[in-house]
Amino acid sequence: MTSNRKKIDPFTPDEDNPKWTKKDFKKARPAAEVFKELSIEPPRPVGRPPTDNPKVSVTIRLDREVVEHFKKEGKGWQTRVNATLKRELKKMPNHDKR
Repeated sequence: MTSNRKKIDPFTPDEDNPKWTKKDFKKARPAAEVFKELSIEPPRPVGRPPTDNPKVSVTIRLDREVVEHFKKEGKGWQTRVNATLKRELKKMPNHDKR
């Protein structure tokens, strides 16, 4: 079934969201300034907070049985893989203990 409604182009200005002029840009202010003036708490930043020791995103190919073993224990399987690798790393003779 097709709809007779015309799709709205999100990039086309409308009466609720008119195209900004140079004058509009000149009088624009930072959101933090407006929140403070209105005594409104600014929204919290999205994402993870910064850490002193951030994880590194990598792609690794593991045997199916290894992945299935960790996944069968439920959520957090990647954290458990990491913990297992760290434990084994400490057993290695040339491991730099930080």
